[in-house]
Amino acid sequence: MCGITGWIDRKRDLTEQKHILRSMTETLRSRGPDDSGFWVSPRASLGHRRLIVVDPQGGTQPMTRKRGAYGYTIVYNGELYNTLGLRKELQGLGYRFETQHSDTETLLIAFMEWGPDCVQRLNGIFAFAVWDEMEQSLFLARDRLGVKPLFYFPLDHGMLFSSEPKAILRHPEVEPVVETEGLAEIFVMGPSRTPGHGVFKGMYEVKPGHYIVYNNRGKYKEQRYWQLKSKVHRDDLEGTVRRVKYLLRDAVQRQLVSDVPVCTLLSGGLDSTALTAFAVDVFEREGKGPLHTFSIDYQDNKQFFQSSTFQPDSDSQWVDYVSDYLGTVHHRKVVKIPDLSDSLISAMRARDLPGMADVDSSLYLFCKEIKKKATVALSGEAADEIFGGDPWFHSKEFLNSDSFPWIRSLKERQETLSPELVSIIKPEDYIMNRYQETLAEVPKLEGEEPLEARRREMFYLNMIWFMTTLLDRKDRMSMAHGLEIRVPFCDHRLVEYAWNIPWSMKTCGGREKGILRKALTGVVPPKILERRKSPFPKTHNPMYMEILKNILVEILEDHNSRILPLVNSDALLSLLQGSNNKDSVPWFGQLMSTPQLYAYFIQLNAWLKEYRIKIS
Repeated sequence: MCGITGWIDRKRDLTEQKHILRSMTETLRSRGPDDSGFWVSPRASLGHRRLIVVDPQGGTQPMTRKRGAYGYTIVYNGELYNTLGLRKELQGLGYRFETQHSDTETLLIAFMEWGPDCVQRLNGIFAFAVWDEMEQSLFLARDRLGVKPLFYFPLDHGMLFSSEPKAILRHPEVEPVVETEGLAEIFVMGPSRTPGHGVFKGMYEVKPGHYIVYNNRGKYKEQRYWQLKSKVHRDDLEGTVRRVKYLLRDAVQRQLVSDVPVCTLLSGGLDSTALTAFAVDVFEREGKGPLHTFSIDYQDNKQFFQSSTFQPDSDSQWVDYVSDYLGTVHHRKVVKIPDLSDSLISAMRARDLPGMADVDSSLYLFCKEIKKKATVALSGEAADEIFGGDPWFHSKEFLNSDSFPWIRSLKERQETLSPELVSIIKPEDYIMNRYQETLAEVPKLEGEEPLEARRREMFYLNMIWFMTTLLDRKDRMSMAHGLEIRVPFCDHRLVEYAWNIPWSMKTCGGREKGILRKALTGVVPPKILERRKSPFPKTHNPMYMEILKNILVEILEDHNSRILPLVNSDALLSLLQGSNNKDSVPWFGQLMSTPQLYAYFIQLNAWLKEYRIKIS
């Protein structure tokens, strides 16, 4: 994995602006701590920070290959899991490779041969840019499910792009302005974001499954190259079980390819145990030695853990059981409560926005620990969104709601905002518009029963919104430490197949993710097959609540705090002075309740100040 950035300009000579490119690239050092590279021409300049994972000698970027007198130059962030097959096909077409097995060179030559259509042939996670010297055009592309980020900023006579907003914000022509829509993204949709929106004025995100071409006339076109297709599922139950098992096993095996140490994240749940079991099998067959696994826990969690509908039990005992069963070398990171709050601002900087509060900062600390022993990790992210494990798939209340089921308590949240802000962003209207826009995109299946069609809508909402929020979080918190996290459940072949499995099959055996449980019979221990879903853990230690309350009170009592014009200070202080402030109904997702609301406002205040946000 890496960090990429660039600047295209049709008027200025960019060879005289190298210092700006270097400054932009430097902001991405954490994404690529191993090396940096620059390529500059009069009309295009590209920067790259490298995290070495595959082909240490041959994968240097930016990389240029020529066809005649003209060249193609690429900067690329990601991993291709079908590099070998693509290389063989391209060699058969007469291409010669200069590197041993670099996926960067493979991707560049694939673009030279097939142009924009090359993305259809890729299996992997990626965000990349190619400058075509002859056409004087830029090509930007992002993987199908949005595992890797890619932002862009159109200029009057050019374009900026980067893996993260911070590099674009470093450019002298870009100001950190947030307008009405950006405020609505932060205060209504946050910590999720509308696909394609970058929050900052003039900044956008390449949508998952899309590419953009910026031509020599200064025009740019966005094109969707991948979309789920709804069709009747033809396989019977046993055939479906075999296919799910094959696709997941194959995805894990492909994603273990690396020239640096690989591990798995292990929670003791179904998804992470499955990936770990498949990985252990590959390690044993290839004689790679024991697999290392990592888990997270919190200070005094045994004493303070509280069971709930969303989090039925603690991971700790299950992690030990699975590690012993599979014979992994296990490492547990126990997060101290003061560290959790101290890292809120670091997590915000990694995201360039207020995010999932301590759900982010805990992952930030976890990834920092993992990086000490590994550079690549496999994670079970997205399994619940693809196979229907999240609670909103199984509740009539959620299924019948007319909004995003993970954004709740909107009325209570509005009460914490200033009346002026509420009147400007119109939260209820904004959220309804985004909801209806997404429903209009759902690939329908003609003749489908109403309840099945509604569940299809719920899957689409989850994949386009909730899953991308989790993937964004995973990328930013891990790459803040130069750790590459791979997500086998996001293999597009598995996603496409699971999309059309009917609900009765997905819940076979009367269980959430029943089809996945059946496919993993004999792969994971029987006890894990029966374990109820539990999300990424959070702390229940009351010390955390007290720390947050003290920080937020201090912010609200400081007349210079940037957040004051945007919030209802009296309402927030009243909430802070309320009873024990025990966890309420989550206002976002399954974990973000009262403490996380406080943490979100703390992050927001720091963001407004540190990024010198100008509100228009």
